[in-house]
Amino acid sequence: MPGATSAQYSLTIRVEIDHRPGMLGKVASAIGDAGGTIGSVDLVSLSGGHTLRDITVDTAGDEHGAQIVAAIDQVEGAHVIDTTDRTLRMHVGGKIEQHNKHPLKTRDDLSMAYTPGVARVCMAIHADRDKAFQYTIKRNTVAVVSDGSAVLGLGDIGPEASMPVMEGKCMLFKEFAGIDAFPIVLNTKDPDEIVAAVEAISPGFGGINLEDISAPRCFEIEDRLKASLDIPVFHDDQHGTAVVTLAALLNAVKLTGKRLEDLNVLIVGLGAAGVAVAKIFREAGVANQIVCDSKGALHPGRPDYEDGSMPGIKRWFAEHTNPERRTGGPADVIDGADLFVGLSGARVMPPEALARMNDDAMVFAMANPNPEVTPEEAAPYARIIATGRSDYPNQINNVLCFPGVFRGALDVRARSITEEMKMAAARGIAEIVADDELREDYIIPSVFNRDVAAAVADAVAAQAKEQGAATAAGDEVGYAPGDTSDFRALDA
Repeated sequence: MPGATSAQYSLTIRVEIDHRPGMLGKVASAIGDAGGTIGSVDLVSLSGGHTLRDITVDTAGDEHGAQIVAAIDQVEGAHVIDTTDRTLRMHVGGKIEQHNKHPLKTRDDLSMAYTPGVARVCMAIHADRDKAFQYTIKRNTVAVVSDGSAVLGLGDIGPEASMPVMEGKCMLFKEFAGIDAFPIVLNTKDPDEIVAAVEAISPGFGGINLEDISAPRCFEIEDRLKASLDIPVFHDDQHGTAVVTLAALLNAVKLTGKRLEDLNVLIVGLGAAGVAVAKIFREAGVANQIVCDSKGALHPGRPDYEDGSMPGIKRWFAEHTNPERRTGGPADVIDGADLFVGLSGARVMPPEALARMNDDAMVFAMANPNPEVTPEEAAPYARIIATGRSDYPNQINNVLCFPGVFRGALDVRARSITEEMKMAAARGIAEIVADDELREDYIIPSVFNRDVAAAVADAVAAQAKEQGAATAAGDEVGYAPGDTSDFRALDA
């Protein structure tokens, strides 16, 4: 039988069926016997002794979908007319569009929105560059920038192929925080060219969200842009993952009764996300960490450290983690760990190795779609399990972080997103789950919890003000920090 069905492989199958008793049931049985999950069944037409129906079916993949179509065609009196991949159909023509906030129905409308009236607004900004935040979209726009070099788990697929992801990111910004975001994909992997391109477009945006840029270039690019721009720059693959992972941990230790300072943590995967998670953990007080890359645990005795070929960021971790200088792969160094964090790839952790973790073990296996160890395999050994997948409890998903982080930063016009603001965001996410609601399968709020973005925005804005990172009070544009309903009213 095929694996689990999913909406990402959903089909709309148009079937012509003989109009006689029991035929629809036979078609449904054929779909079920082939392992498909039926959603809706819609009648399109009835004529000539036949019904035409659109049947929505979740499948386990392209090959499985073809098997289901074949199974329907084998039913006497049924014939598949057409199939539509619902995911591909959603993306036809792109997923986002621009729309005007004000009508253009009269000469007066035109004279104010465009020439000649617009000249007065231009000159107001010319006299005071800061007024761009008052009189243009800059105050509520974010550029989602990628070179397509590290897209999801697909790798280096190029800028054009990365566009559906960047459009999706823009949808999430708008849906959860009322922020207008625009996909900017660049046909270069050269850090100098990427930095120059983002610097050149920055006047039109209130913030920059870097996305799916491969390590280690992403670290340099972010650092350089943070130094050169006066608007927030945030590499979500790093910091979004780190913030949400810390939020999950803050609640997990409440359940287990452990202290952050006492934890032994094993992090597997030292790409952009792994580096950021390890750093934010240290900032939160988790000092005892072992980090592994594809060659195993980092330490100063590894050959690539001794011969100088180990990259600089990894050299730092080799020197500042793994105090016992353990050697080997993830399964070799997991003894005595309280928390396993997977940010690498499928099946890298043998389930039986988890038995050597401490009591009340926590397993965050976040490789997507296939985690380092499945929740079913980890269940006998771990008290708390989290993944990056939406079909299991405790999904660690960046959408819990980045909309609210940028909302809060834009609300107070922060020039940067500081480490303290990230920590505040993590606490804001964690606090959404009340103490009396905490349980092993609920340590992190749902991505559809509409309270999250506002709570994160409030926490980030308050922290920015407290540390002097804010340049505006947050009320000059007619809405309260974090109050996306007010902002959406402005957009209506």
